[in-house]
Amino acid sequence: MNDLHIITAQTIALPETAYQARHFINGVAQDSADGRKSDRISPSHGVVVSQAALGSAVETEAAIKAARAAFDDGRWSRLSGKDRAAVLNKVADLIEANVEKLALIETLESGKPISQARGECGGAADLWRYAASLTRTSHGDSHNTLGSAILAVVLKEPIGLVSIITPWNFPFWILSQKLPFALAAGCTCVVKPSEMTPSTTAMLADMLVEAGLPAGVCNIVLGYGNPVGAVMTSHPDVDMVTFTGSTAVGKIITKAAGDTLKKVALELGGKNPQVIFPNCDLENAADAVVFGIYFNVGQCCNSSSRIIVHEDIADAFVARVVALSRRVAFGNPLHPDTQVGAIVTPEHATKIDGYVRAAVARGAEVCIGGGPMTVPGVGTQFYQPTVVRGVTPDMAIAREEVFGPVLVVLTFRTLEEAIALTNDATYGLSAGIWCDDVHTCLEFSRRAQAGTVWTNTWMDGFPEVAFGGVKQSGQGREIGSYGFDEFLEVKSLVMRVGRSRAPWVKLA
Repeated sequence: MNDLHIITAQTIALPETAYQARHFINGVAQDSADGRKSDRISPSHGVVVSQAALGSAVETEAAIKAARAAFDDGRWSRLSGKDRAAVLNKVADLIEANVEKLALIETLESGKPISQARGECGGAADLWRYAASLTRTSHGDSHNTLGSAILAVVLKEPIGLVSIITPWNFPFWILSQKLPFALAAGCTCVVKPSEMTPSTTAMLADMLVEAGLPAGVCNIVLGYGNPVGAVMTSHPDVDMVTFTGSTAVGKIITKAAGDTLKKVALELGGKNPQVIFPNCDLENAADAVVFGIYFNVGQCCNSSSRIIVHEDIADAFVARVVALSRRVAFGNPLHPDTQVGAIVTPEHATKIDGYVRAAVARGAEVCIGGGPMTVPGVGTQFYQPTVVRGVTPDMAIAREEVFGPVLVVLTFRTLEEAIALTNDATYGLSAGIWCDDVHTCLEFSRRAQAGTVWTNTWMDGFPEVAFGGVKQSGQGREIGSYGFDEFLEVKSLVMRVGRSRAPWVKLA
């Protein structure tokens, strides 16, 4: 650990007081009826950085009631696309004006580096602007070939009231992959952020008011999955649930929503591979692997937590990844040069370590890292950059989502074997291939069981390009026009022209 690049300095002062996050129901910021709050202790600095109202069924029911009324009376859904787009674009402007405030609290609550928090919060504005463009360009279809007496039109209408449940790892970005697209479609919403990172979602409420979003259209309830999330997923007045988080919780939500047959969209876990062929830019590939596993401390559904390397280059490639790992800047998230921050909770750090220890017990080799680390003057809730080789495909560390800065190495000999290893997983969120042969890239891309496949890059994303997984990585899509369509229902309108319909009942 002594030869790691550890940053202890801090360039931004901690806030003097904890941020007070409140519910936002029917256009009003409010505390819980019973006055309960929860404290968030910063994983990187060990101090209380926010206090959030702790919601119950009372607040959740009130939020659902407000959103239902707002949808049914058409105060938002019946506005023109132009008017809805104006509000969404104004929100984007306000997000950009408040990036520093958003990024600071997100860093303190999550432990991620301030530079990454700035990129996440500031970049989210582009999602709002793209969603605004969709609300003006959305359209259905017409059928003018059904005979001279018939004209049919296919309409797209908002699905209704949407429950949005977001995770702790990218709280503002993932909120912005869902909320603006639901609003663009004309839906009303109830939002529940993770109880560990509630504040940036709570801060958005003021921006929605300033942008002119009508009261009741977006409501925010803070608190735990039980009871807040449970009510949001089972309530009969809710038309759709969209959730990002663990596969285990996604299955619970699906079952809860099944009683009312509401639509469910899920973005869940991943065990994402990068396949490395000898005939590629190995320097770029190694850098992408390091980025893919350490970005957001590996606490990312798109983390490339396993690499599948051709056996002819495995030793040299792993050595290069290890060397780069030593140069990645770990440490104090409140320094602009830090690339990897803290683990979100002590319990999660223990879980990560458990995977590594179990693999070692079965014969795997730790090339670097492999345990908790302390950043002097900052805290103990950090985990060393870790690379594990000698892994077999049946090990838990190779099959399950570790969700930390732990990379596992597998090897292959042929394309067939690489594809088999790629698809030998219950997950199917993303995959990547590094190879200079376009034919190999295309064959891999078509056969890989993943919602996204990257070739000679990793984790490039754009608001225009849909995101989502297959198998147990989820269902439905986010962002892009496909993500927008998730919030729309299709209605067929069939019109007879004139009085040409032949009578069914024959009159004497």
